[in-house]
Amino acid sequence: MQKYHVEATISKDKTLTIKGLPFQAGDKVDVFVKSCEHQQEFSKKYPLRGQLINYVDPFASVAENDWEVLK
Repeated sequence: MQKYHVEATISKDKTLTIKGLPFQAGDKVDVFVKSCEHQQEFSKKYPLRGQLINYVDPFASVAENDWEVLK
């Protein structure tokens, strides 16, 4: 059994069109449609995932002025 995964968006008229499938005309296939809500919830839980991080001075001391022993 060959599996093929594609992520698609439902159009305004509530139809779904998938082009370029790797099957021959006349092949019988099973079609399962599943909502991607879990991915949306995941992105809300970790809003900074995938964002660019810029370290200005990564080796600088952190909170050096707060150490009592250095005063």
